Amino acid sequence: MAEASLAARSGARAEAPRALAAALRRRQALAAWSLTGPALLLMALLLIGPVAAVALLSLTDYQLGARSLAFVGLDNYADLAGDRVFWTSLTNTLLYVALVVPGAVGLGLGVALLIEAGGSLKSLYRAVFFVPVMATLIAMAISWEFMLQPSFGLVNLCLRALGLPGHNWLQEPDLALPVLAVIGIWQLFGFNMVLFLAGLVSIPRQLYEAAAMDGARSAWSRFRLVTLPMLGPVLLFVLVISAIRSFQVFDTVQVLTKGGPAKATEVLLYSMYAEGFEFFRSGYASAITVVFLVFVLILTLVKARILERRVHYG
Repeated sequence: MAEASLAARSGARAEAPRALAAALRRRQALAAWSLTGPALLLMALLLIGPVAAVALLSLTDYQLGARSLAFVGLDNYADLAGDRVFWTSLTNTLLYVALVVPGAVGLGLGVALLIEAGGSLKSLYRAVFFVPVMATLIAMAISWEFMLQPSFGLVNLCLRALGLPGHNWLQEPDLALPVLAVIGIWQLFGFNMVLFLAGLVSIPRQLYEAAAMDGARSAWSRFRLVTLPMLGPVLLFVLVISAIRSFQVFDTVQVLTKGGPAKATEVLLYSMYAEGFEFFRSGYASAITVVFLVFVLILTLVKARILERRVHYG
């Protein structure tokens, strides 16, 4: 009996630490869920929920204002595959992204380097170049519309003063989309400039001194060997953000061209808007939205995967 009692007490003492550890793990898990729960709930309500609703709506024939809908499966996507306007809008969107991203990133980096190398007017330059980011894009688009006006616009007046012919910039199919891309670069490069300035400030000066001692005395050598590698994380972030924001072009198209002339500036978001709120084909517009989200996701993953290999994190 004594031996059995002693064994029972030993077992109870051995079980106590395990029970205490299990209770501690439960409290830690409860604390973790309490802290992350609100964020997960907001993500589900504001991000995952709407995306799932749009994906489900794309499988129906719902029209805005209708009291009923029918499940049509992948019919909307099949219609997209044969829709010439959809392919035109996709091509225009990709071309717009291809023009805006290199321009906005390159100009933002160049201006950041010039400002960082400047003197006492750095703050003024930063404020001036950041104005397009702070301004309302629709208001700025209206200003651009007046400047590009073929009869009395500032751009044509300057060209005629130089003896060059003017153009109807927003009504010529070959010029309309590149003009919108220029406006997009002008609006986006100030944001990129601020990000690059933050990256430039964080580069240790000792690296430039070490590079100079190793023979990198020219500005190009210092940029290639020190500045660009150290800006790798910032450059990756700027490229991804610029691509996503370029894919989201809508305001300037809506204000300046309405997708014209002859669908030359029709982009995905404008097609989505027209189908959903002008033709009331909400199911079809939802299918365009899903395609748009897939393209943005693929573009982001491809850029991140390719550039991540060349990024140096210090």
